[in-house]
Amino acid sequence: MLDTMTFTKVLGGFCGAFLIFLLGKWVAEEVYAMGGGHGDEHAQGYVIEVADAGGAAEEEEGPDFATLLASADAGKGERVFKKCAACHKVDGSNATGPHLDGVVGREIDAVAGFSYSGALEAVGETWTAENLNHFLENPKGAAPGTAMGFAGLKKVEDRADLIAYLQSISG
Repeated sequence: MLDTMTFTKVLGGFCGAFLIFLLGKWVAEEVYAMGGGHGDEHAQGYVIEVADAGGAAEEEEGPDFATLLASADAGKGERVFKKCAACHKVDGSNATGPHLDGVVGREIDAVAGFSYSGALEAVGETWTAENLNHFLENPKGAAPGTAMGFAGLKKVEDRADLIAYLQSISG
């Protein structure tokens, strides 16, 4: 039987539990807070002073892409192409993606019988070695909205080798 006293006890229990929860939250925020308060710009760590690294960034870049492409190995590029072979062919027939036979120097969106998304036009008008390098590094970044689901080739040497391979089979 539910009377007024039972209802008051149940409501008091819920209110008490909620109060304990809020107090626990407040105590946890005070104990685990990082920093000295509002406006403290270095509240979440220590500032470590370092020397100016202006020249270091230039040294890490390495040679330009044209130099790497000139010394690229088409044999290594053929091995890199195995990542592409799941969707692309080099025999002139289309698969999930358009064929890559003769891709270097070909107009973008120009393979007959293949339905493009239209996003590749952001890359340029022609598949130059530089445009391929930029696209293969990050396809979604170079052509937002592209249907190509490949994450990209992060190593510039792999991209140069792959492009050298594609040039070698283009005739």
